[in-house]
Amino acid sequence: MGEGAKALSELGLTALQGGDVAVTGLSVDSRQVKPGHLFAALPGVRAHGAEFVGYALRMGAVAILTDRAGLDIARDALAGTEASVVVTEDPRQALAFAAALFFGRQPETMVAVTGTNGKTSVATFTRQIWQLIGLEGANIGTTGVEGAFAAPSSHTTPEPITLHRLLAQMADAGVTHAAMEASSHGLAQRRLDGVRLAAAAFTNFTQDHLDYHESFDDYFAAKAGLFTRVLPEDGVAVINIDDPKGAELAKYVTVRGQRLISVGQAEGCDMRLLGQRFDATGQDLRFSWQDQVHLVRLNLIGGFQAMNVLTAAALAIGAGADAAAVLAALPRLTTVRGRMQLAATRDNGAAVFVDYAHTPDAVETALRALRPHVMGRLIVVLGAGGDRDRTKRPLMGRAAAEHADVVYVTDDNPRTEDPATIRAAVLDGARLPGGPGLHEVGDRAEAILRAVDALGPGDAALIAGKGHESGQVIGTDIYPFDDAEQASVAVAALDGKI
Repeated sequence: MGEGAKALSELGLTALQGGDVAVTGLSVDSRQVKPGHLFAALPGVRAHGAEFVGYALRMGAVAILTDRAGLDIARDALAGTEASVVVTEDPRQALAFAAALFFGRQPETMVAVTGTNGKTSVATFTRQIWQLIGLEGANIGTTGVEGAFAAPSSHTTPEPITLHRLLAQMADAGVTHAAMEASSHGLAQRRLDGVRLAAAAFTNFTQDHLDYHESFDDYFAAKAGLFTRVLPEDGVAVINIDDPKGAELAKYVTVRGQRLISVGQAEGCDMRLLGQRFDATGQDLRFSWQDQVHLVRLNLIGGFQAMNVLTAAALAIGAGADAAAVLAALPRLTTVRGRMQLAATRDNGAAVFVDYAHTPDAVETALRALRPHVMGRLIVVLGAGGDRDRTKRPLMGRAAAEHADVVYVTDDNPRTEDPATIRAAVLDGARLPGGPGLHEVGDRAEAILRAVDALGPGDAALIAGKGHESGQVIGTDIYPFDDAEQASVAVAALDGKI
C-alpha cells in the first residue's frame, strides 16, 4: 500500500461504492487534496463540501467521505469515476475517528476542559502542574500549543485532521501529558471525537456564542457532549457543581458511571474552596482536598483564579498524578498570557492588567475579582466584537458600568461591522443613573493611553476583550495590535521612559 497509506477499513470506514482503497492522507479542503487522499465532503454553514468533490477528484482524491445529502450533490461528479465513496449519517464524527486511526499516536494522558470561561487558564495551569512535577506536558487552545511542545493554532479546538496530526507530532516529541480546550464549536463539530481522554473538566456556563448555537439549550448540549459522548465511561469528570449547569451535568456523569470529582464551595465537594485573602500581588488560598485542609499562596490576581487552579489540580489528580505533588506545585503557578495578566505598572504604583473577558459574565467576573486587590479607582477599557452575538453588547456595557469607576468604550475587533454602531450598543448598556465616568474613544490605542493617563496612586486599569491576541480585525484585515504591549508603551511614554 505504500509508506503511510492505510486502507479505508483500517480507518473504520466502509465504502458504499468502490473498494477498500488505500489512502495516503486526509483533507477537508479540496485545495489541499493530493493524489491518494480521502476528501471529507462535510456539510457547512454556507455550503456543502460535496460541491467541491469534482475538484477534489481532479486533484487526485481516491475516496470521498460524505453524508446522504452530499452524495446527492456529488452524484454527477462521481459518475464514471473509480473513487470509493463512504456515506455516513455523521461524517464529521467519522472523519474524527478516521484521523485518530490514520495518525495513530497521541500523548499517553489526554484531558480536556469545557465551559464558557476559564478554559485557557485551567488547561494552562494543568500543563504547568504537570511540568512542575516533572512530566512532559503541553496545552492546546486559544493561545496555541504551549509547554514541552510549541506551535501556533488558528482555532481553540483544531479541526480533526490538524488536531490528530498535531497530537502525533507531540507524542513523537516526547510529550506524555496534554490538556485541551474543548470549545462548544469544536464539540458540536465532533472535533474531539477520537481523542482518548483520561479526564475532562467543566468550569461554568454563561451567555456566549449565541450567534452560532440556536439557543442556550443547544449551547449547553454541545458542551455536555464532552462528558456524554467523548469522555469514556471509565474516564474521570471534574465538575464545578457551584454552577447550576454543573450540578445538572454531574447527574449525567453519575448515570454513565464515570468517576466524579466535584469542585466548588459547597459542603461535601471533593476539592472545596474554603477562603481567600487578597493583596496587591496575589492571594492566600484555603481549600480542602478530600476533607484535608490546605493553605497555599498564589501569585495570581483575581478571585476566580482560585476555582481555575483548583479545577486544574483536580484534573491533574483525576488523570493520575500524585495528589500531594500536585498540591505542592500550586504556589509556583504563573499567570496565563492575556488572563488577568499584569501588563505594566506606573511609577505611582498603579497597575494595568489585560484580560480576555469578552462576555457580560466574564467582564463582571474580572472586575469583581480585581476589586479586592485595588485600593483606589478601577478603570476599564472595553469594546465588543463585530459579526458576533449582538445581544451581549449592552450587557457588557452594563457589567462594566456596574463594577468599574471609569469606563472607556472603544473598538474590539469590529470585523465587517460599523465600529460606531457596536460602540453605541455597548454605551447604551453602560449609561446608568449615577453610573461611572463614561468615555467613548474609538481608537483602541488612544483609549488605552487615556485610561493609563488617568491612573492615580492605588488605582488599577483593566483592558478587557482581546487578552493574548496580537492583532485587531478591522474589515477583513488583521492589523498588529497587542493590548499588553500597548499598555506597556503607554506607561513608558507617560512616565517619561521613552
